Amino acid sequence: MAELDTPLTPAYLKQVETVSLNVCNSVMPMTQLPENLFEAYANLCNELIEDKENKFSTTWNNLPSSAKKLLPQADFHGFYIANAWFQLSRVAQDIADMADSDDAINEKEYDGIFTRLSDSALKESSRKLKKARTDRAMLNSIKQVIAG
Repeated sequence: MAELDTPLTPAYLKQVETVSLNVCNSVMPMTQLPENLFEAYANLCNELIEDKENKFSTTWNNLPSSAKKLLPQADFHGFYIANAWFQLSRVAQDIADMADSDDAINEKEYDGIFTRLSDSALKESSRKLKKARTDRAMLNSIKQVIAG
């Protein structure tokens, strides 16, 4: 079982939440989200922080040390959660646009979509952090959205 470098302390959790909200706010003010969408976001955060399948911890542990030095673990965790939210939001909007009614949505087609999207977001976040080792503009961009 993979362990995180930093334990899930209240300070760590607060930093993850802050970073995730900062990154999300760079695209859409989270205060403008309808209540049910903010609830969905909170559920996503909780699930990805829990990391029951150790996907985040394994990815973090497998990052080159040169990439890990660019951001604290909690900042990367929040960055990843925000990327997962963006991907999930885009797909949800596409589904809503395609479906005339709830009956029109084929549940089997979207079964497991959350797992696929969160895995994709983790890979994308990891790729960006690795690339930021040699791309100062990307690193600055990541740090800017993290800072809010």
